[in-house]
Amino acid sequence: MTFDECVKQKKPDCDPKNMWLQIPFFCGHHSECFEPGSRWALEQAKRNLVNEYFLVGLTEELTDFVEMLELSLPRMFRGALENFTKSNKSHLRRTKGKVDPLPVTEAKIKESKIWQMENELYYFARDHFYFLKNKHVMSNGKQQDFMYEKIKPVMPVGQN
Repeated sequence: MTFDECVKQKKPDCDPKNMWLQIPFFCGHHSECFEPGSRWALEQAKRNLVNEYFLVGLTEELTDFVEMLELSLPRMFRGALENFTKSNKSHLRRTKGKVDPLPVTEAKIKESKIWQMENELYYFARDHFYFLKNKHVMSNGKQQDFMYEKIKPVMPVGQN
């Protein structure tokens, strides 16, 4: 069965509630996170994405994501980009025979509040990814230095 047929026949597998995936993942374990269509869950997911994750990448920018990991955490990811691009498994990252849904099917899905919220989170994550990419990589393609500073707190007089 195609996705178009599934949506047209209103099968449970194509219910927009099953698209409530990324928001609960980034939201956390609060019960509200698992409530499809929860605005609170979306906002919590956005906060967590920015505050609790070092870097969140995009499937369509996977090579840049791996490169950013290697540049920002070289001791952990040295050689990751070369491995990623030249691995004998790189062919597994391409979908064979992908069939795009019909415009009518796409329009039907896009009517869903759940799809709209998941899409909002995607664009939020995408914008944040590009912000970090532009912030840490100079226009000539070389990495900017990261500033990891330790700040020693000032102790009140008489306390050590």
